[in-house]
Amino acid sequence: MEINPNLSEKAQYDLLLVDRARSGDQRAFADLMGRYRDAIYFMLLKMVNNASDAEDLTIEAFGKAFKNIHQYAPNFAFSTWLFKIATNNCIDFIRKRRADHISLDQNDEDPDRLSGNVPAGTPDPEETMIRDQKAVLLRNVVTKLKPRYRKLVELRYFNEYSYEEIASELNLPIGTVKAQLFRARELLYNILKSTGTRP
Repeated sequence: MEINPNLSEKAQYDLLLVDRARSGDQRAFADLMGRYRDAIYFMLLKMVNNASDAEDLTIEAFGKAFKNIHQYAPNFAFSTWLFKIATNNCIDFIRKRRADHISLDQNDEDPDRLSGNVPAGTPDPEETMIRDQKAVLLRNVVTKLKPRYRKLVELRYFNEYSYEEIASELNLPIGTVKAQLFRARELLYNILKSTGTRP
């Protein structure tokens, strides 16, 4: 990869890591994540004001960046590209979350129309069945993971443990838990994609 002389030393070092990551060097991925994880996390925390959501969005941002790393062009810093991915992903998350809630300041003359927008307290039977089927499918896919990844996914997504609780339970550093969960999610995504199921 050609180095852009206008980039800072830090950005030029990032380019070397990106080049290695494109060749499949796992250590380069880990180094890039280590350099920017905290900065991305704190930026997202300001946007969503929820530590758990910020953690998940941080992992998602790196997942998207690493999956599309071949699209990165070195005319600007890798960090600029990464922060843009993280910001856009977070904006999508906030939009979806807002769509799930009725606007409290909505002014509607027709109470019947208004009530049509309020989500019911319980899902209808068809929704429940679809959700249950997805849960069964996900559990079946999780059993195909290596034991260490399987345990992480079960604790995080089925038992709803925090990262700190998982680290304590498995006696692992939090950084390792996050990195392995990121890898586990990537493996899950690939398994679901190969079976033709949308994750």
